[in-house]
Amino acid sequence: MEHEGPSNGGPERLARNVGSRKRARGFPKGRQLDLDALAQVRELLGDRPRRHDLLIEYLHLIQDHYHHISSRHLRALCDELKLPQAAAYEVATFYAHFDVVKEGATPPPRTTIRVCDSITCAIKGADALYDALKAGADPSEVRILKAPCMGRCDTAPVCEIGHYFVDHATPDRVQADLNSGRHDPDIPEYKDLAAYRAEGGYSMLEECRTGQRSVEDVIDEMSDAGLRGLGGAGFPAGKKWQIVRSFPGPRLMAINGDEGEPGTFKDRYYLERNPHQMIEGALIGAWAVEAERIYLYMRDEYPAVLHILALEIAELEAAGIIKKGDIELRRGAGAYICGEESAMIESIEGKRGYPRNRPPYIAEVGLFGRPTLNHNVETLYWVPKILKKGAKWFADHGMNGSKGFRSWSVSGRVKKPGVIIAPAGVTVNELIERAGGMEEGHEFKAYLPGGASGGILPARLGDVPLDFGTLDKYGSFVGSHAIVIFSQQDRVADVAINLLQFFKNESCGQCTPCRVGCDKAVALLKKDEWDGDLLGELAQAMRDASICGLGQAAPNAFVTAMEFFSNESDRPNTARRPVEY
Repeated sequence: MEHEGPSNGGPERLARNVGSRKRARGFPKGRQLDLDALAQVRELLGDRPRRHDLLIEYLHLIQDHYHHISSRHLRALCDELKLPQAAAYEVATFYAHFDVVKEGATPPPRTTIRVCDSITCAIKGADALYDALKAGADPSEVRILKAPCMGRCDTAPVCEIGHYFVDHATPDRVQADLNSGRHDPDIPEYKDLAAYRAEGGYSMLEECRTGQRSVEDVIDEMSDAGLRGLGGAGFPAGKKWQIVRSFPGPRLMAINGDEGEPGTFKDRYYLERNPHQMIEGALIGAWAVEAERIYLYMRDEYPAVLHILALEIAELEAAGIIKKGDIELRRGAGAYICGEESAMIESIEGKRGYPRNRPPYIAEVGLFGRPTLNHNVETLYWVPKILKKGAKWFADHGMNGSKGFRSWSVSGRVKKPGVIIAPAGVTVNELIERAGGMEEGHEFKAYLPGGASGGILPARLGDVPLDFGTLDKYGSFVGSHAIVIFSQQDRVADVAINLLQFFKNESCGQCTPCRVGCDKAVALLKKDEWDGDLLGELAQAMRDASICGLGQAAPNAFVTAMEFFSNESDRPNTARRPVEY
């Protein structure tokens, strides 16, 4: 059969002539550029460089100024940075401290009160505080939100009005501070550059730079001292420096100040008192691995620390100790996952905080694809003192076969919560004694040895030395050295649910085992009876298949709860039998 005319659908179909029906579009697809918004964004950015890795910094500028990020300002920022709108949108909506508002939507009130609901604040009455504030607030004037750990567990319960913290918060105290208009952080007194140098500060750095100390000698000192990474993993510092040096340059350095593990506040303690000791340690580390630049990543929940660091970095530049740009301060935006080193690096690069698959490890392919030395704040804090006093001085302060000092964040049911500097290998019973003992009317029942990730241990294990590796046989670890003490007034089931709810909220969502696993765990733990076999299978799947430590460690809370507290009257029944120790 033959047809007249063209064919566009095979030999049996006639082509459609549609060219005359389509009218040209008068403007491009998608959200259009608002010239007023563009002018406002340009004014906020000033003469700052238009680099993609600075996206999060510039989102903060908009959020701080307008108290939200409108779609038109986001569109304007994309135009200024030459970024696709989808790329900026996925970043802005990933972080909890950015409020993205679409066209026609109502922006949040200018004032936001965040109530910490992490475990120490929870046992100190955070839920009641939140309910009271919520009931008494005008939602058109004040927004009340629950928020994860703010790193002030020693003054629980805590809430934040804007960037002003209310310690030992009560509804009346919060209302009084709200009425006073206080929204900015209190800046504590601290040891500034002049005071630090007057005590001999930066002399160890000078010895390194002038050749009085060799790189090999400095690395040997770190190794002999037994200095380890104190952010959670405990990797030997000297060995890490050697590994980074083994890869060809140029190299970079990152400092992980995203201290988000519930119960942890030791880094804030040091940075609000003596920031230059950490900075000197960082500069020595950068010198040792020949890093061209240091990126200092600090959590947004520490506004006073961010203020102090910005001032003191400028002072170091003015004094000629560093060149402008040698240390670049970066501000987090409310994402616990950025405490994981590769997620932090993604965030510094202006992206969502998604952990990377490994290998390669960041020592080889890290920030901007370069070999990167990454350290925790406390690790670097000890470096100048070790060089000044010697490796033996540090190593000899350990107990029970461990080496060195540790800074323990102790909170919960103790009389004097706070940072306790004590030897590695100390026991929790000794830490409770140093913290003034248990609060009146409370008896020691259980504790977290390593924040939310380290599991829940019973009081009968209170004399086990605390250090990396000593708790492995109990399915636990010290991690960030955050010790939270519980008493007979605290239900272990409630503690486990709180911890898993935290992990559910903070999972980045990249991998299914963690994203779905944390959600499923919360649902199972809220049942009247725990299915021990099912929870055990879930824990194994999360540990085996999660990309990073969040999903791998999240089950520790309910696994140890089943193992050590199955016979307690305040625990739901479980089919799993406890292991006896």
